Amino acid sequence: MKLRYPRPLQPGERIGVTSPSSGVPDRLLGRLNVALDVVRARGYEVTVGTCMDGSGHVSASAADRAEELMRMLIDPTIRAVVPPWGGETAIDLVPLLDWERLKTAEPTWMVGYSDVATLTVPLTLLTGTATIHGNNLMDTPYRVTEGLLSWLDVAAAPQGGSFTQRPPGRYRTTGWDDYASHPDVREYNLDAQGTWTRLDGKGEVRATGRLIGGCIESLCNLAGTAFLDTSVLTGEDAADGLIVYVEAARADAFTICRHLHGMRLAGFFDHARAVLIGRTRAPDSVSLSQHEAVLDALGSLGVPLLADVECGHVPPHLSLVNGALAEVVYSPMRQEVTQILR
Repeated sequence: MKLRYPRPLQPGERIGVTSPSSGVPDRLLGRLNVALDVVRARGYEVTVGTCMDGSGHVSASAADRAEELMRMLIDPTIRAVVPPWGGETAIDLVPLLDWERLKTAEPTWMVGYSDVATLTVPLTLLTGTATIHGNNLMDTPYRVTEGLLSWLDVAAAPQGGSFTQRPPGRYRTTGWDDYASHPDVREYNLDAQGTWTRLDGKGEVRATGRLIGGCIESLCNLAGTAFLDTSVLTGEDAADGLIVYVEAARADAFTICRHLHGMRLAGFFDHARAVLIGRTRAPDSVSLSQHEAVLDALGSLGVPLLADVECGHVPPHLSLVNGALAEVVYSPMRQEVTQILR
């Protein structure tokens, strides 16, 4: 597959905001407005869609959400689409999107993580369009932690260029900020120290491949379908295979273990040269920790398993471009991922 990179964001261009999964309740509209102002302050125009209602678990009917997302993705004047956050059932849009039309449209950046991975990963695998697994709109006002990049920085990076991110060595152990009481919060409380952990053994790691991945609880439901066929990325242009990343949002270790086993059996990890596992606050089970769940399901792959990476629901966020060529380096003194947009 030939990857298609959206052209870099330029000041003055438009960014579309829609909620393909959960919308924004009235009590959190203050935070939404703060986030929109941050994007505008970077020099971009913003178009907010009508599918934003937060009174239920989805922002509108599946048909309306699919229509609005399609319209934004094929509109040549909209250069990026970002949701306020994830949700629960973006999967109901998968059969409603016109994937053939998206193959021929000028590529537009689609950004997000959590339930949004249900859409960004198929968008890359079915159409060849690079997508950004990065902080959602409501996270955008936070100051970017040293060593990492915002999705806005990644979307503005030049085609063919590269950038490197490194773990900051700090992360957040508890809760979420109260956006209703403090809509303008700009600083993460990174109250603990820690960096990446190798689960499968010891020694240094250097692995290269095309990036693909997202939230386990979302992607597992697409396993075994064309929407999660990672083999399309492993042609001549991706001779080094894949760097697969996964992260657990809330499910206990037994559930995560079963999900990962199922994804492995469906071939999702077949071409992995290394697997990155996001840091999680999801609960351990009685006799199985989250780290042990990963080892149980993926240890037989015989590739490096690097856990506690900043690519999940625990702040801060390390942005990853689905489809980009990446080199991952791990040693006790050095951890980094370099992405090349070609």
